[in-house]
Amino acid sequence: MNNENLNFKKELLSLGSKVRYTRESVNLSQERLAEKIGIHRTYVGMIERGEKNPTFIMLLRFSKALNISVTELVNFK
Repeated sequence: MNNENLNFKKELLSLGSKVRYTRESVNLSQERLAEKIGIHRTYVGMIERGEKNPTFIMLLRFSKALNISVTELVNFK
């Protein structure tokens, strides 16, 4: 794996951490979040572990379900 791919992996892990933190802060289970978005609960887990690279549309769906903007969702600082 080259350095560029490692950087993207860090970003996916950061996104996953943000999704998990936000989901837990609003007291949603992975299953309930998945239901609100219309996806399978295992996909939420894969996002949270940085195993999947969600599309922009999926980021919109996550942000709407979590009641935050996409900007807030992808702001890792």
